[in-house]
Amino acid sequence: MKYKRLGWSGILVSELCLGTMTFGWQADEDTSFKVMNKFEEASGNFLDTANVYSDGKSEQIVGRWLKGRRREDFVLATKVRFRTGSGANSVGLTRKHILHSVRESLERLGTEYIDILQLHAWDPLTPLEETMSTMNYLVESGTIRYVGISNFRGWQLQRAVDTCILNGWEKPVSIQPQYNLIARATEYEIIPTAVANNLAVLPWSPLAGGILTGKYDNGIASAPRGTRVGDSNNKEYYMKLENERTRRIIEALGKIAADTGRTRGQVAINWLLMNPAVTSPIIGARNENQLEENLGALGWSLNNEQIELLNGASALETTYPYDQRAEDQQRRDRTL
Repeated sequence: MKYKRLGWSGILVSELCLGTMTFGWQADEDTSFKVMNKFEEASGNFLDTANVYSDGKSEQIVGRWLKGRRREDFVLATKVRFRTGSGANSVGLTRKHILHSVRESLERLGTEYIDILQLHAWDPLTPLEETMSTMNYLVESGTIRYVGISNFRGWQLQRAVDTCILNGWEKPVSIQPQYNLIARATEYEIIPTAVANNLAVLPWSPLAGGILTGKYDNGIASAPRGTRVGDSNNKEYYMKLENERTRRIIEALGKIAADTGRTRGQVAINWLLMNPAVTSPIIGARNENQLEENLGALGWSLNNEQIELLNGASALETTYPYDQRAEDQQRRDRTL
């Protein structure tokens, strides 16, 4: 596996990041260990979890696996923001909730520090200055190494960066957005903002919950238990993706898969890897076979014609301020 710089930092992370949301949910501890073993064998060094995954079980499983290994060899990311208790303050990006959550994450992970602590989503109630000053304190105290962002909109991400620069605080090093052939609106503001600030882009759900593999050709409503969609508490969200555009995307993936001898899922992940703005797509696996399948996205490249086919099939209907007329307004005559 190749390694890439994590945003503006000098840290090197594997070109695929192993997401652990399935650990303690769809994968028991033994299976989770086998998945991480295989990822390690493939030279993967980047692990992503969150304090709310499986009510903390994911962090515990990752922490137990890391014992006996050289901690410095792995880049470990977790998140804070969502509810962890019934109290009024057991949620959000307040100083109180962040510091409490970090202590609990460190205990579950069995580590003295977290490489990347990510803000899991925007908090409309807490002043951004309170959040980012708390993150800066955690960096300066050595509790975390870097600040990460997840699920912020473009303007929210830029505000976070600007707030840190203005106050001389540690600025974010990464953004973790949903990004795949279906969720391409991420390209409108989030990715350009990340590129402008030299932030790592860590796409989650590169296969759109498995939809891009074609496994739900018989209908998302009939998705069986044991699959991401079938086990989801929000199947209605995935059902909205069952439309003509998605069918065009899956058809294009199928054509390229047949031409290359790859699977549709491998083609979908490779499409992300071919984007120079992307650092490490976050792949999830509930067993070794799924991980092996995802790793097959490495070591080869789509050609320009294949990328154009996928871009065309997945193109979004754009309106102002992203349509061609608006794009033309952004240009200047080079002769002036």
